[in-house]
Amino acid sequence: MAIDCEPGSGPAVALFRSLGDPTRLAILRRLATGEARVVDLTGELGLAQSSVSKHLACLRDCGLVDYRVDGRQSFYFLTRPELLDLLRSAEQLLAATGEAVALCPVYGTAAGSPAAVTR
Repeated sequence: MAIDCEPGSGPAVALFRSLGDPTRLAILRRLATGEARVVDLTGELGLAQSSVSKHLACLRDCGLVDYRVDGRQSFYFLTRPELLDLLRSAEQLLAATGEAVALCPVYGTAAGSPAAVTR
């Protein structure tokens, strides 16, 4: 018996895909502590400027982050406080399920390595 996907679930799928990238999640976690410039994020996350800028553009397109200009600098910030609640809830869920998600054969990790299947 096939299970139909619920109509209208596309936005939720897009949201969780945007949160599913390790770099974007790291950026969001950092921005949860306060505003940051691209140079701050590159230094703190050890990533190239082009990579950080690309991921910030994606997060801006999703409406999760925005920026304000101060002189010649742009400061990025979270646009929705609900995102902090979602991240906290995810951490609580992960704590409650222990290793179950990490052991998932499709999306989990094996001994700390990325999952074999990327969707």
